[in-house]
Amino acid sequence: MASTDQPIADRRDWPVIVIGGGPSGLASSQQLKQRGIEHVVLERGEQVGATWRQLYDSLRLHSGRHLSVLPGMAFPRSVPLFPSRRDVIDYLERYAAHFALPVRTGIDVTAITREGDSWRVATTAGPFTAAALIVATGIVASPRVPEFPGQELFGGRLLHSSAYHRPGDVSGQKVLVVGVGNSGGEIAAELAKAGRDVDVAVRSGANVVPLTLFGVPIQYLGYVLLKLPKPLRDGIAEIVRRGIELRRGPSPLPRPAFGPLDEIPIIGFNLVDAIKGGRIKVRPGIARLEADGVVFTDGTRSGYDAILLATGYQAAIEPLGPLARRDHHGNALRRDRIASADQPALFFVGHNHDTSGGINNIARDARLAAEAVAGVLAAGEGSRFDQQAIAVK
Repeated sequence: MASTDQPIADRRDWPVIVIGGGPSGLASSQQLKQRGIEHVVLERGEQVGATWRQLYDSLRLHSGRHLSVLPGMAFPRSVPLFPSRRDVIDYLERYAAHFALPVRTGIDVTAITREGDSWRVATTAGPFTAAALIVATGIVASPRVPEFPGQELFGGRLLHSSAYHRPGDVSGQKVLVVGVGNSGGEIAAELAKAGRDVDVAVRSGANVVPLTLFGVPIQYLGYVLLKLPKPLRDGIAEIVRRGIELRRGPSPLPRPAFGPLDEIPIIGFNLVDAIKGGRIKVRPGIARLEADGVVFTDGTRSGYDAILLATGYQAAIEPLGPLARRDHHGNALRRDRIASADQPALFFVGHNHDTSGGINNIARDARLAAEAVAGVLAAGEGSRFDQQAIAVK
């Protein structure tokens, strides 16, 4: 390895490289530094948290600030219970500065290859090498953009929600939002509030839960329930669902086959209230696009000026190419939460998501990844390290 007194800007050979300078990468870096492990963080943006800076202006966490923190630092007490996008960006900047994390910005990773016992990372600033890698590129850097029959015929604007910042970004009066995850639901409600004529295309339904229950963030309840045996937690979730339905009436969205603890539900009632108030109309899935609109799976059609695809994201692991397979969610195939199922000395942070919150999972996985990396380096050679020997608690 290169001399430890070599300036970070000049050094190319590292024990560990962390790819990504968002929440996952910063948490991983803090945990590595806490263990005295030399490393560098490569971030493609010009500042930490670059992807968060590109998300829509009105975004607010659905997870409470107490369970939305990275290891070693809480949000200031002045931050509201549900932090805004700006609050999160400010927090990430303070986090990187407080721990003096070794982040190099403006470096985009283009390819990753395995060379003997080392990793070779090709970037826009030249090649780097490392004994171990932590891929912490997040999931909102790689949008899922489906293709529909007849898509080339559509004359309106077609954009993914990752390109949306505010209602003025969507041209025309009649808008179709495809998908009703949390981002899609919030954007649809925001567009309707801005006076647009909004429809939402819902293919498989969605569970809807309140933002808070008796003044407590619903995420905190989910965090507790996930620790219980599945039959018990599902039973409690069903009681909560029925109570909500008695108080608010049936949901206008189709109910999916899975429960609210099996997949992340829609949190909050902005979308539901807009639908019940007649400001948003629910449509089924898309069969095909036409020059001026959409034909739906039930045979109905409608014209639209713009179609916004709130179709989610997959993990941004493209530079690994065939070295890492994906699971059914599009995340890297892993064991022990963070260890690659395909390669030695390769770890992923930010690929676990449940109702306890994405950042809460990041904090947990950053600790596990740093512990695992320490094992790799202690073993001496990543290629001969048996990942199954990692004591992941």
